[in-house]
Amino acid sequence: MPQQTLSRSTAQLRVDGVSRVFGDRRVLTDVSLVLGPDARVGLIGENGAGKSTLLRIIAGLDEPDAGSVAVPARTELLRQELPYPSEATVGRVLDDALAASARAVAAVEDASAAVARGERGADRLLADALEDAEATDAWSAGARRGEVVAGLGLDAIDDERTLGSLSGGQRSRVAMAALLLARPTALLLDEPTNHLDDDAVAFLERTLAAWPGPVLFASHDRAFLDAVATRVVDLDPAPRPFADVIAGDDAGGGYGLRSSRGGYTAHLAERRAERTRWERRFAEEQEELNALRQEVAVTARQTNRKDTPRTEARGAKKFYSDKDAKVTSRLVRNARVRLEALEREQVRKPPPELRFGGLLGPSGAPGGGPLALLTRAAVEGRLAPTTLAVDPGAKLLVTGRNGAGKSTLLLLLDGRLAPTAGTVQRAPRLRSALLAQDVVVEDPMQTARDAYRAALGERRAEAVPLSVLGLVAGRDVDRPVGALSVGQQRRLALAIAIADPPDLLLLDEPTNHLSLALAEELEEALDSSPGAVVLASHDRWLRRRWSGQVLSLG
Repeated sequence: MPQQTLSRSTAQLRVDGVSRVFGDRRVLTDVSLVLGPDARVGLIGENGAGKSTLLRIIAGLDEPDAGSVAVPARTELLRQELPYPSEATVGRVLDDALAASARAVAAVEDASAAVARGERGADRLLADALEDAEATDAWSAGARRGEVVAGLGLDAIDDERTLGSLSGGQRSRVAMAALLLARPTALLLDEPTNHLDDDAVAFLERTLAAWPGPVLFASHDRAFLDAVATRVVDLDPAPRPFADVIAGDDAGGGYGLRSSRGGYTAHLAERRAERTRWERRFAEEQEELNALRQEVAVTARQTNRKDTPRTEARGAKKFYSDKDAKVTSRLVRNARVRLEALEREQVRKPPPELRFGGLLGPSGAPGGGPLALLTRAAVEGRLAPTTLAVDPGAKLLVTGRNGAGKSTLLLLLDGRLAPTAGTVQRAPRLRSALLAQDVVVEDPMQTARDAYRAALGERRAEAVPLSVLGLVAGRDVDRPVGALSVGQQRRLALAIAIADPPDLLLLDEPTNHLSLALAEELEEALDSSPGAVVLASHDRWLRRRWSGQVLSLG
């Protein structure tokens, strides 16, 4: 089997030559990793590069087409959706997470009694039971429950609350709490800081730093990568020989893996330097290839002319002519050998990186005065009374703990939600667009190009083609929306929101699921955008560099 479970005492995670192809799309090629018990490895890459696929393969939820995986006996993946019905309670989920600890304590008690009775093999059973109890931190299970619940900001949620009554963010934090309480040896985390506020992220950072086994996490959270990662592994294309890339493959997608010590800041500098070296090497090799092809063609023609029959009058010069022809032939052979070798070994062309096309200004902003005015606007149970004026061209960052009402405020500004108290006034003919945290896919079989055209209309889609916005790769525009990753779907939704520039752009956690390079380009574009922008974000990296207004809720 591709996945092998190691003994209970082994805390090393190994990935050897894993490859995965979906239909005609190569996602992973010959990926190899080794994580020791102290490794905290951040997995990064463009949306669709295979981060989630690799985590699922390691967790045993997907099979590789080639390669193998060996994991510790207790390896768990953070689930984005809990495997419970909506009527299940929070208390039940947390109790189930601690079940292994409870079983370990019971096993120790049973084995201890067997030792006292002098039963054969009881000593071995007791040793195994104690090892399991230590691995699950069984003796402090009760205290850990309180610590984890408080650390993730779940202490205000009653154990009797059903999962169906929780917000998406609250369910995500319950899933994280269940994973940490289960105390697996190896942790696999997919975007672990989504839906966590600053206090919860700080708690998670401390917890992972002290984790007794390997941790592999995919994340777009730059501050989290800097704080936690001992190494960064990048699944974006790396400089590989051209001959390795299958003809017709999507710009070599799925080929290569880069690893660097330290967090995101160190990796970013190394990646930029490597990209420069790659581009320079490709240019130099192409120049040499062109020169060799020219040399072979020209010298071969010269050889052919020297091999033409000679008249008797030139017989005296035949010896020298033949000698010259041999030298020329040797030069042709040498050039051909070098040409063939370089054609095999040449580095592939660096695939174009997605570059955000920027934000256009609104076509016709409403007249003078605020675009939107909230006067003690509140939504019962979701947003406390808030007074706010959003002027044309304003740049406003909304921060606050989970549950403070950031998403609710954006819904009020967009006109999708009415306040239960206070008032919300929007300028006449105000055009707003909202990028929500959760993208609703109405027709999963519709291609990205068709969904873009359907949302904007034929004329606007032709005036601003999807490709010029730099948010959806050319290889993905004709793929079904349902086949795109969550991040790719959000980028498509962002493209639709900005293609016909609104007067007021509302962004809810815009850097979630966004590639690191695109996140930085989006931040720069927001700062210089002529339109009004209101965004809600937990992204500490973005907040540290924000130069506009800030509204803190809660």
